[in-house]
Formats: sequence, structure tokens, C-alpha cells
Amino acid sequence: QEQFVESGGGLAQSGDSLRLSCAGSGFTFSLWAMSWFRQVPGKRRELVARISNDGSDTDYASSVRGRFTISRDNANSTLYLQMNMLTPEDTALYYCAKAWVYAGPYSTGGQGTQVTVSS
Repeated sequence: QEQFVESGGGLAQSGDSLRLSCAGSGFTFSLWAMSWFRQVPGKRRELVARISNDGSDTDYASSVRGRFTISRDNANSTLYLQMNMLTPEDTALYYCAKAWVYAGPYSTGGQGTQVTVSS
């Protein structure tokens, strides 16, 4: 059974940093492109960042480019999102997703991890 377990969220203040993790299981992690999405109630889901299966390609939403870094550890089937210079606009439920090809579509499966940033 495929599973994603996101962790690392929490309360932060503007300017702080957080590192999110997503542990994947039940599938061959190294074969899949991975991504981070975020969701705010009442708003459309946003693709935050994505990474190719071997980590050679990455892409970011304009709202986080230069502040967030996506990475992966295929040996440990774990995806990361390093978030620096957080702002209240980064407050959201963050969850990871996988896709067979880098362009997507991406499918999710975890509960997500909540990030709340206060000013």
C-alpha cells in the first residue's frame, strides 16, 4: 500500500526556517518525480516545488523561488522541503505527491503537515 508521511510543520514566526520531510513507502520512490503542494482553506491547491526522480531537475512556484529548496534522498525514500524566510503567506497545509513523469499529474496520499507563520 502506497503511503506518504509528512512531518516537520509547526508554528513559526516571519523570517524563520522550517524543514519538511515526506517519507514514502509502498512504491519504488527513486522511480517517481515528487512534489510539494500546499492548500489553504477556500483557496486553490498550489504546486510549491517539484523534483525529478533523480533530483537533476527542480522547479518552484514564483512565490517561493529563492526561499524554498526541494531535495530528495532516494536511498531513504524521503523528500524534503527546506523553507527559509517564512512569511504569513506561507501558512498552509503542506503535502507531498508523486508522478510518473516530471510534468505530472501528481497524486497525493498523505495527511499533510500544517505550517503556520505569524508576523
